[in-house]
Amino acid sequence: MGNYFKHSHALVETNDIGEDTRIWAFVHILEGAKIGSNCNVCDHCFIENDVEIGDNVTIKSGIYIWNGVKVENNAFLGPNVVFTNDLMPRSKQYPEAFLKTLVKEGASIGANSVIIAGTVVGEYSLVGAGSVVTKDVPAYSVVFGNPAKLKYYICECTEKLHFVSDEATCQCGKKYSKASTGEVSRKI
Repeated sequence: MGNYFKHSHALVETNDIGEDTRIWAFVHILEGAKIGSNCNVCDHCFIENDVEIGDNVTIKSGIYIWNGVKVENNAFLGPNVVFTNDLMPRSKQYPEAFLKTLVKEGASIGANSVIIAGTVVGEYSLVGAGSVVTKDVPAYSVVFGNPAKLKYYICECTEKLHFVSDEATCQCGKKYSKASTGEVSRKI
């Protein structure tokens, strides 16, 4: 598709790679996978067929991205992040469809975290290193632990948000509101 860099020791079987993406050594990307523009796929990664990666995504070393995973634009996946796609795996027994996992716009997942199949990692959230994500991660939240638990909310710039009457203004000027459900959204 686009003009991208592929290391001589990478195996890329898909034609759906965006402009200025960089694919490093010992990466294997299967036919059918979609990789956006300006991504960086570091050494020793594997990306299956039914995977979509947005633009400006960083995929650090040692990550295997299985069928059913979608990563939106500007996301960061730290070294050795683990994705699953089957809650009840058995050898040579495959589900009719793999569970869908979504990493939303601007989310960051720390090194060695495990993302259980079927979860959503919300916009601009941050999953702390070594966490096990067993349920959806709210937008703009920081979660960590095993299982990962909500600790606080952050701005897109990563500063901690301090809510007063369900409203917060970051030092960078961005404004946020918190719904009665606890869901945080940016005010435009």
